Amino acid sequence: MARLISLLLVVWLVIGAFAAYQRDYFSDAETNCAEAGNIALTIVAGPLNYFGVNPEVDCKDIDVDVPEPSE
Repeated sequence: MARLISLLLVVWLVIGAFAAYQRDYFSDAETNCAEAGNIALTIVAGPLNYFGVNPEVDCKDIDVDVPEPSE
C-alpha cells in the first residue's frame, strides 16, 4: 500500500512539473519570490493544473525586515 501511495505521489509531482514546464517557468535564469512560488505551487497542484487551477503567488505584500550586518 505504501508503494502505491509513493508511486501516485511521484506521478502527481511529475505531472505538476510538466505543467510548470509547459508554462515556461523553467526558461528564465533569474528567479524572484513570485516566480519561485508559482513554480512550487504549480508542481504541487499537479494534475489540477489541467482542470483550470492556476496557482499564483503575490510577494509584493510580504514585508521582510532583514537585519543589517554589524560593522
